[in-house]
Amino acid sequence: MPNFRIRPLVHGAALAALLAGVAGCAGTPPVRSGAIPNVAVGPQYDTTHVYIDAEEHYDAFVDAFTSTFGGKPSKRGTFNVMPVPANTQAQYVWSPVGNLSTFFFLTPIPYPFGQERTGWLVTDMDQALAAARAAGAEVVVDKFKDPIGYDAVIQFAGGVKFQLYWHFTAPSYAPLETVPDNRVYVSRDAADTFVKDFLAFSHGRLVADVANADAAEIGRPGETFRRIRIESAFGKMLVFVTDGHLPYPFGHEITGYEVKDLDATLAKAVGAGATVLAPRFEAVESSTAIVRFPGGYVAEIHAARRR
Repeated sequence: MPNFRIRPLVHGAALAALLAGVAGCAGTPPVRSGAIPNVAVGPQYDTTHVYIDAEEHYDAFVDAFTSTFGGKPSKRGTFNVMPVPANTQAQYVWSPVGNLSTFFFLTPIPYPFGQERTGWLVTDMDQALAAARAAGAEVVVDKFKDPIGYDAVIQFAGGVKFQLYWHFTAPSYAPLETVPDNRVYVSRDAADTFVKDFLAFSHGRLVADVANADAAEIGRPGETFRRIRIESAFGKMLVFVTDGHLPYPFGHEITGYEVKDLDATLAKAVGAGATVLAPRFEAVESSTAIVRFPGGYVAEIHAARRR
């Protein structure tokens, strides 16, 4: 793994993060079984992809998110971040609890973009694509070059898509204060394959696999479901294994943000224009709620339960 030196956040780094689009390389050499390289860099380089629902909501979203969690945005610009003709307004948002790549497309969004949930910086794109294939994932958008690096989208069992990106000049961001949860909903049919393949690709560890977790956490009180926690150099992940009978808004949130005081954070969010979709619930590990920010972004927010 490269030794990334921490330096001040600058607009050049923000542009580099934004231009990381998506793709894969059909000619990548195969990786021998048991020799999958570890290509992760660190969770501060994970960016949730947020597609704003209307141009007039862009400023409101960025202001609400940074008012809720702290942090700051880059300068907004208009770019083509796709491997085909397209145009989008794009802006990077740094926060101490997780970073965002935000987009409002001025042209139709090319398929399958918009389905990728998170962008991950990798140490080497070709090795990352070979590792993904060796681990059982599929490269669904082939590797392409942008002005500052290479990009790719991979897909795991259950249709779970992630972006990979690599830059000619390595970005350098300060560590996060708290690492967010990547919240993945998968079917019972895909769960074991997803977990096996993701652990192989990420070199992660299985932290917990609870077969009878309280389903009130996903809006179904009185029932149970399987809940899996994974940690790796790509960050934290919660895997919810369900039958797909999910009341709104569960399943729409793709990232969960850890804060010190849930009630205070929810008050900030509402004051900044967000709407609480699922009120505070006392889960086993944390107190949790789900909010919708201006622009349509749905997120989970949680705090460790007081003991």
